Amino acid sequence: MRKASLLSFLLILYSLSGNTQVRLGILAGGHQSSIIQDDNRPYWGTGSSQGNYKGRTGFHAGFLADIPFKPSSKLFFQPGITFYTKGGKYEDSVSGIAGFDRNSSTQFINYVDVPLNLVLKFGNKTKILIGGGPYLGFFYNGKESYKRYPAVGSFYSEENEDPPVGNNPGQYRVLNFGVNALAGVEIGRVFITANYSRGLNDFYEAKNFEGGFKHQVIGGTLGIFIGKPVKVESKPKDSDKDGVPDIEDQCPTEPGTALTNGCPDKDGDGIADKDDKCPDEAGTKANNGCPIIDTDLDGINDNEDKCPDVPGLKRYDGCPIPDSDRDGINDEDDKCPDVIGYGRYNGCPVPDSDGDGINDEKDKCPDKKGIAENDGCPEEVKKELVEKVNYAARRIQFQTGKAVLLPQSLKVLNDVVDLLNQNPELTLMIEGHTSRDGTFEGNMKLSEERAASVLKYLISKKIDASRLTSKGFGPTKPLNEGRTAAERAENRRVELKLSN
Repeated sequence: MRKASLLSFLLILYSLSGNTQVRLGILAGGHQSSIIQDDNRPYWGTGSSQGNYKGRTGFHAGFLADIPFKPSSKLFFQPGITFYTKGGKYEDSVSGIAGFDRNSSTQFINYVDVPLNLVLKFGNKTKILIGGGPYLGFFYNGKESYKRYPAVGSFYSEENEDPPVGNNPGQYRVLNFGVNALAGVEIGRVFITANYSRGLNDFYEAKNFEGGFKHQVIGGTLGIFIGKPVKVESKPKDSDKDGVPDIEDQCPTEPGTALTNGCPDKDGDGIADKDDKCPDEAGTKANNGCPIIDTDLDGINDNEDKCPDVPGLKRYDGCPIPDSDRDGINDEDDKCPDVIGYGRYNGCPVPDSDGDGINDEKDKCPDKKGIAENDGCPEEVKKELVEKVNYAARRIQFQTGKAVLLPQSLKVLNDVVDLLNQNPELTLMIEGHTSRDGTFEGNMKLSEERAASVLKYLISKKIDASRLTSKGFGPTKPLNEGRTAAERAENRRVELKLSN
């Protein structure tokens, strides 16, 4: 077991050392070990049963390696191998027929521990240490004893200096593992630390009950690094034998040069073939390994120029700005690059704003749908229809000063409804007008309300609201000067205007 522990430590040390400074140290110290027991017996954990365990005062000694992760690192890996005395004592009193029987037992177990600690070091000459990590403990030897002091009867004693090892009840486990922590100082080659460790697996299984037994150790260590730091180097692997180690070689199976990170470079231009767009012709890095040739002198090398004989722009891969619709306006200035258009319309065709099929340059009414026969303007409304709605408009009457239609107005509005139903292509504008009597604001409001009343009545008769608009003009569009009552009455009116 001792040989196996030493071999494990040496293998770990060898695998982690490479081109770094390693210090070796020896250490020794004292500690107090104890046993933490879990027990399923009913009385366990009550009273002072757990407190009957007493610690074992012991010692530890061994050596460690101090390995920095890099030359200036504050973080160190410290594997080691240490002999540890562990275990504890247990004493209790049991009530018997004639009084109390006193029992005393010991479990003294010794281990070879292999700690694998990470340690941070702060400071210059005097360094503060703090660290921790897992450990593996290998059973070395041990000693058990049991003594009974009965109130009546003979003293009984039993001792075993070769306790059984295995995985069965009553046996000690060969492997124990756990975690440990340390804190202390390092002055020159000397270090002093306080240590704590706690087992994570049971080191023993009881015969007569189910329970757990784990180690706990608290102590201190004094150590010294011996000799000078040793530089341990391992020769790096170089699979392709090109002098560039595999760890730095980007092409570890193909011989190359250090300049190209171990990759081949057939044309010797210092650019690896895998990155060289012209691997058989020496070139420049700026030109991706190709020689500089620019036939059309547009600043774009021929190997990247899709139009090497015509000057162009880099954003178009060396080609001129395209003209997709071939209307003489390049796509960057053409707002309609896929449709033939005109320069005056930024490359778009002549627009048709009202969508009547007559472009705006020929349309005399470009904002209103019309017909070609009328130069893009709507067809004029028939004279007889205009006369009918004008006749109806002159007979629309309201309550004085209000927007309420009088009953006699409804008949003439019904005639307008019939006209609109017979001519579904027509739309109607309803205008409200007043005289100058009263305030301007009041007249504007009244004219708007009266025009809206007519509109609402027509909608109530199932005329589509999209065909109707209304607006109040108040006294702003009089028919006369409004000097007499008759003239003012003539100015108070509703006008109905048809359109296609």
